[in-house]
Amino acid sequence: MNLLTAYGALAVTAMLVFYTLESRSAVFVLAFAAACLASSAYGFLQGAWPFGVVELIWSGVALRRWWLRRTSTRHSAEERDDDHAVGLK
Repeated sequence: MNLLTAYGALAVTAMLVFYTLESRSAVFVLAFAAACLASSAYGFLQGAWPFGVVELIWSGVALRRWWLRRTSTRHSAEERDDDHAVGLK
């Protein structure tokens, strides 16, 4: 196994692990996006540019999901704080 193959195996394994852990925290969604970027780089370095393009797109999708999850979590926390401050909860 050469270094490029080992890098690709590590990148794809990281994608699988972080995808599995996404429900636990938004940070795992961000880590999944980074792993997708690593897999994309592997695809381009290996010469499989369609794989590289698809993984680049998946990275963008994951970044968007991270951003939406992060902002919705922040808004939910602000709403809870506001409700608590006025005695609604």
